[in-house]
Amino acid sequence: MKLLEYKAQELFERAGIPTMKGVVIDKPTGIVETLKATQLQYPIVIKAQVQVGGRGKAGGIQFADNAQQAEEWCKKLLFTDLKGFKINQLLLVEKASPKQEWYLSIMLDRLRKCPLIIFSACGGVEIEETAKTDPDKIIKIPIDPFLGVKDYMVRYLMDKSGLSADYTLQIKDIIVRLYDVFQSNDCMLAEINPLALDQSGKIIALDGKVDVDDSALYRQSDILAFRDSLQEDPLVVEARTHNFLYIPIDIGGSVGVMSNGSGMLMSCIDLITKEGMTVGAAMDLGGGATSTRIAEAVRIMLSTPGIKAMFICIFGGITRCDEVATGLKIALANQPPDKIVVIRMEGTNKEEGLRIIESIDGNVISVDGIREGVAALNERRAQL
Repeated sequence: MKLLEYKAQELFERAGIPTMKGVVIDKPTGIVETLKATQLQYPIVIKAQVQVGGRGKAGGIQFADNAQQAEEWCKKLLFTDLKGFKINQLLLVEKASPKQEWYLSIMLDRLRKCPLIIFSACGGVEIEETAKTDPDKIIKIPIDPFLGVKDYMVRYLMDKSGLSADYTLQIKDIIVRLYDVFQSNDCMLAEINPLALDQSGKIIALDGKVDVDDSALYRQSDILAFRDSLQEDPLVVEARTHNFLYIPIDIGGSVGVMSNGSGMLMSCIDLITKEGMTVGAAMDLGGGATSTRIAEAVRIMLSTPGIKAMFICIFGGITRCDEVATGLKIALANQPPDKIVVIRMEGTNKEEGLRIIESIDGNVISVDGIREGVAALNERRAQL
């Protein structure tokens, strides 16, 4: 579960990480009075609270030299649309004048099976771009969960990055506190970008991202309370109500993939991508889905913008093939005939499922294996 920036900043502040003074605006009235009460120093930055990248280029970040300008921008931005997301909150913070900007994050490294510190002296830009253009500038340090952040890790980081030793104590303090945020909130990612050195020599967090493990939300009551302020893809939310895991992958993708197991789902995505096609979204049905739930899953997937074809790959156990086929038939009764559906089923009640598939009026192709299914999609690439 990804938190909005101002919620991430709250977690940073609780942990004692220095941040810029700010205030959240969520209504177009009383803005000047709120700014006077918080005594922000101008100029200030007005930041739209939406979970999309490139806010600045899209007009979601503006600047104001006084309260009147700030009020004007707030009224212009509030409740408008930015890249498909409604702006319900604005974060107003004092504008920083950093001497240097760095990148710092702690993420869960699935390969090493431990938390990983990532640091770069090139902050303020997407870390993925730095990884492509100058990978040597990215420093990665695994953390032993039983030992935590140790002095030698910070010394290694300072040496590799070329930062002045004058900042060692501040850097260590922030890393320790960020690790506390990461651990205590069951995070998959806790990121500060940029981590800035201001004119006075103080190091502060100017922007942040926090992604909390969905599986741990049951024990994160404070984080669950944030949900009313979160902005998630409506299809993700709808799928969750049916206990499906819906994953948006590529906004330009034309293929949707559906399976009842994450391993099989990833294999399908890999094979489709290898053939040069683009997956727009994927859905894990889990186990025991009924025909009614399958119909909802198909409807949600085919409602994804840009999806023109769907590959369904099912290994029937407690999720029976005849239930899957019936659900598909129900869903396609209300879908445009130009949608392509390729389905592969094995397991419980396969023969009955195939008979139901044959009775469907629509562009449905039944195949015997995953590779055959991908090949069937590839043959119809001109329609995607």
